[in-house]
Amino acid sequence: MIEIKGLKKSFGAKNVLGGVSLSIPSGSVFGLVGINGAGKSTLLRLIAGVLRADEGKILADGEEIFENEKKKREFFFLPDDPYYATNTNAEKLIGLYETFYDFDAGAFAEYEKRFGIKRNVPIRNFSKGMKRQLFIALALACRPKYFLLDEAFDGLDPLARLEFKRGLIALNEEFGCTAIISSHSLRELEDICNGFALLDGGQIADAGDIQDALGKVCKFQIALPREARREDFPFELLSFEATGRVAKFIVRGNRDEIAKQLEKLSPLFIEEIPVDFEELFLCEVKTRGYLQ
Repeated sequence: MIEIKGLKKSFGAKNVLGGVSLSIPSGSVFGLVGINGAGKSTLLRLIAGVLRADEGKILADGEEIFENEKKKREFFFLPDDPYYATNTNAEKLIGLYETFYDFDAGAFAEYEKRFGIKRNVPIRNFSKGMKRQLFIALALACRPKYFLLDEAFDGLDPLARLEFKRGLIALNEEFGCTAIISSHSLRELEDICNGFALLDGGQIADAGDIQDALGKVCKFQIALPREARREDFPFELLSFEATGRVAKFIVRGNRDEIAKQLEKLSPLFIEEIPVDFEELFLCEVKTRGYLQ
């Protein structure tokens, strides 16, 4: 279990995290979301022990991580843009990771075939997608207790994304690995994550189970016998759009109670539409003034 308590971090005059507290259960696949500059990458680096917090604590299984070499061996941190020396190739990275992790050479060889990785070609000659596939294969083969993945899906094609999700789920089910994933690919996170946290302004604005969060909102499309207006719908609307007599909106509340209220408007039809995690995220950031 990872426990984050009152975490603060600034870079010069810029306050990035202003008192983050969060618990991430062991064995969970956890999505970290927020707009650019919300502090996701900084938080992952702090959890990995790459950065030192100005204030607060980060505990993994009750132990602090920073300057704890033994504990750090349980973590694999994959940043958005991993560093590697000019002539580094996959073979050299395998040798490096074998000294730190219980590296599964067979698993890497399997991903090597699936992704078409060339071991002896300098990584600088790889495309962005091939670099990402290489580091994803290395991460999965290291089988750490904790995965920290920054923009995990960036640069991966649909097939590589599917292979990555399957590999991560398999390790989670077989070994109980915990993964914390930051990504703007929210539909991908919805596929594999059971928990999430929304970072906003250096704070945790919302956190919990993804399906529970989606269960608290609903989306309706309705046609009225007259022009539809926002004031016709006295609910806690998270989004609203209308074209003539047809309105579509996302609302927070009990769907049965809302449907009863909508029936009072004598609609020509009412249709409930599923809400996905990306739509919920966009609604949340819009209410905070980031989108118009």
